[in-house]
Amino acid sequence: MDDESTGKPAAKTIEETHDLNAIHDGRDSAGEMNVEDAVREILIQIGEDPDRRGLIKTPSRISSMYRELTSGYRIEPGELINDAIFEEEYDEMVIVRDIEYYSLCEHHLLPFFGKCHVAYVPNGKIIGLSKIPRIVEMFSMRLQVQERMTKQIAVLLNDALNPKGVAVVVEGYHLCVAMRGVKKAEANMLTSSMKGVFKKDERTRMEFLSLIKKPL
Repeated sequence: MDDESTGKPAAKTIEETHDLNAIHDGRDSAGEMNVEDAVREILIQIGEDPDRRGLIKTPSRISSMYRELTSGYRIEPGELINDAIFEEEYDEMVIVRDIEYYSLCEHHLLPFFGKCHVAYVPNGKIIGLSKIPRIVEMFSMRLQVQERMTKQIAVLLNDALNPKGVAVVVEGYHLCVAMRGVKKAEANMLTSSMKGVFKKDERTRMEFLSLIKKPL
């Protein structure tokens, strides 16, 4: 099919050129490994020899690493939560704080990492404690920007529990800022997503923000 505006063949969509699950598996649609070949080419382009002893296994290691660090693409939210939502008449704030996470910035494929703090006010339903860190991990194990990851965590919890409110605060240290570009090693990023009573009620919001900073 031609692009009517240019008369040139229309660009194929990702879905037409690749199987998405295959991409996340580090393979192309023909089943051939392509991550390793790409890493070898990068090594050559930066002036290295991919066949020297210290680098021979680097392409396969990086292929395995990216599969691990992008495992969040292969997790279904519904299967993750499963049957871990329970009816409970508890209507006070629930907070899980200091959840460590590691992710990859989608702009430079460099790591960013830090802590995530999550709270919700139940509306007849609670979620199993371990599921909140798992939700954070699922979204962090993708190519990300911190702003989007913060919102995704809040939206999933809000949709799953229909609570009176959800709050998510993420602290992030980005190596793409510390190692390259402006090279500001002390810079940290804070993002938040507030829903329901956390957004509407300043007292509830301030209680959450104060509790995630208090020592245990």
